[in-house]
Amino acid sequence: MRWAVEQDVDGQKIDGLKLGSYDPPIMEAVIDEAHKFGLGTVAHLGQMGIARLTALDAAEAGLDMMTHYYGLFESLLKDYSIQNWPLDYNYNDEQHRFGNVARLWDQIYEPGSDEWYTLMDRFLELDFALDPTMTIYEAGRDVMRARNADWHDEYTLPSQEEYYQPSRQAHGSYWFYWTTEDEVAWKNFYIRWMRFVNEFKNRGGIVTTGSDSGFIYKLYGFDYIRELELLREAGFHPLEVIRSATMYGAMQLSKPKGLEPDFGLIRKGLKADFVVVDENPLQNLKVLYGTGAVKLNDDTGEVERVGDIKYTIKDGIV
Repeated sequence: MRWAVEQDVDGQKIDGLKLGSYDPPIMEAVIDEAHKFGLGTVAHLGQMGIARLTALDAAEAGLDMMTHYYGLFESLLKDYSIQNWPLDYNYNDEQHRFGNVARLWDQIYEPGSDEWYTLMDRFLELDFALDPTMTIYEAGRDVMRARNADWHDEYTLPSQEEYYQPSRQAHGSYWFYWTTEDEVAWKNFYIRWMRFVNEFKNRGGIVTTGSDSGFIYKLYGFDYIRELELLREAGFHPLEVIRSATMYGAMQLSKPKGLEPDFGLIRKGLKADFVVVDENPLQNLKVLYGTGAVKLNDDTGEVERVGDIKYTIKDGIV
């Protein structure tokens, strides 16, 4: 982490630090050091550390943003101060790890409760932001859908496909015996997770977009678009989805440096980064997929695909 800070000082393009779930004194020291150099901080607050550092604790320590969901529901536990784990829980067994995450859904204070909004209000006071990456965990609620996504046949490398298969060695390949009960728990988890993210946005909170692709049947590029769809499912207006994917992301990178974004908005003098598509993504975000969207052509009676990115413009270069 210190290396990253020094590289920024030397003129390298370091925008911030992504942290793990370190002990609180270490976390506070690293965040403080990062801020001295104008670096933002984001953390994956993994389960191995959240008994001492929930999302609320990290925000109080000065963390700028959390990614994923780790530590969020643990900030809302109602009967215990840590999750009510099965007593044979083994973090190194990834079906235990990912299967039990979803069992948090009914261990927290109810949505709409005083505790629910107290946490949200404190995040807002601390200028804390969320980068949920809902897509990377979505297979938990419907593994068949993720496994059979349209693009795998043409775009997923055989080595990547093999990595996705149930395996005790490959990270995120935890389908040793994935059950209906696991999927139901994940569906309930998403209902509450989505409600929190949407209400946080409605109360003025910053929510950005990411995918963490490369694991759990999620493919680079395609599942970034899926993240946009999931924010829409959570209750975001399509324009709010686009704002999270553009302006808000740029703001989070620029804000720690005390600067206004030089990209992420269509403005004279800003970097011209665009994707060009021949359909309206506000009406159907699926047209942004690399494979486009399936549509019946009523004139020909044929099924075709519409959309897909036709051009990219990066720094003004088509």
